[in-house]
Amino acid sequence: MKYFSLNHNAPEVSFKEAVIKGLAPDRGLYFPKEIKALPDTFFQTIENLDNITIAYEAIKQFVGDEIPKANLKAILTDVLSFDFPIVTVEENIAALELYHGPTMAFKDVGARFMARCLGYFNKDKTDQDVTVLVATSGDTGGAVANGFLGVDGVDVTILYPSGKVSDIQEKQLTTLGQNITALEVDGTFDDCQTMVKEAFLDEDYHGKRQLTSANSINIARWLPQMFYFFFAYKALKSSNKKLVFSVPSGNYGNICAGMMAQKLGLPVHHFVTGTNANNIIPEYLNTGLYSTKPSVQTISNAMDVGAPSNFIRIQELHNNDIETLRLNLSGYSYTDTETTNAVESLFANNDYIADPHGAIGYLALKAYLKKENQIQGVFLETAHPIKFLPVMPKHIAKKIEIPVQIEQVLDKQKESIKISNYKQLKSYLLA
Repeated sequence: MKYFSLNHNAPEVSFKEAVIKGLAPDRGLYFPKEIKALPDTFFQTIENLDNITIAYEAIKQFVGDEIPKANLKAILTDVLSFDFPIVTVEENIAALELYHGPTMAFKDVGARFMARCLGYFNKDKTDQDVTVLVATSGDTGGAVANGFLGVDGVDVTILYPSGKVSDIQEKQLTTLGQNITALEVDGTFDDCQTMVKEAFLDEDYHGKRQLTSANSINIARWLPQMFYFFFAYKALKSSNKKLVFSVPSGNYGNICAGMMAQKLGLPVHHFVTGTNANNIIPEYLNTGLYSTKPSVQTISNAMDVGAPSNFIRIQELHNNDIETLRLNLSGYSYTDTETTNAVESLFANNDYIADPHGAIGYLALKAYLKKENQIQGVFLETAHPIKFLPVMPKHIAKKIEIPVQIEQVLDKQKESIKISNYKQLKSYLLA
């Protein structure tokens, strides 16, 4: 499998090169040169397949022969070592809970897959050590830190916006030590992401640091997120209803992975994106005008993104045609008040505790379902509600038990290095 840059001004690369480079030299995101749909028989018999087999069939063409079948299956067995339950919330609406992994966020799968791919590529230690550089608006940092912890030949540097992640999220990315370093940035997530992208294109690191990204711009972080959608289809196939996924979205990697699954033949009727005040994509779908803007801080902090990196991949999957995209994607945005009210309503009426991101996914799904009948709707619960206690209604927060994954980090000491600009990041990386 070869990958090309979506800026179309860089050489094609292999899977290994795309994973290690992260971003193409022309600042473009890598995209597979060819996408082959899976055979109809795969979907006809998917209920008879285990999750490892499903994941292997979905990902194998993108990895090619660069990781042998036995090794790739071993990686997937390690990565997919927890459950992805679907919980019925109300008639024709279910929550796909993606927070049962080690850091209780959907990003555990992508982070663990990428870490193990890099570990495989570095097993003979013939290549230069790799520095994974990642920006986080919340859960990415913890998932990457946990996924890469102790991986030989890989150092991880995480940039996060000071005061704009929850206390638990901060603990998860600042307390592990070993090969993990947290840089606390005086700014927004967009500032963190801009610094990361600038570092990739800075030639001063050549021969000194091999940088790669563990954000969803990296294909090894982005593509494994397809698996959730396959698993959900397997579980809901017997309903014989059209399947609609509502994905709370910030950088748009997760929903883009779902669209890649659809490209492989997964029977998805429609996608819905729900977001907060950072409503770049819903506005684009409404007006046809794409305009990034400085991010706004909200209670659904993982979606506080003003320049969604993965949207260019979504456009590529839809032939860069907005009318084609509109047929497959609807977008809605919600205020913090509307989000809190949805959390309250889900608890009061359905006895279900959703985090702010999942609540937005639920609202967006409800809005879309007003248009169509005979739909099985699924909204993605992307992180455990425990991570957002300060912004959850107090009477609901009291009902949330502390999972063991979270309890393990609560008493640990935070360690971070404060920076405010790219010059300081560069000084740290070259030190």
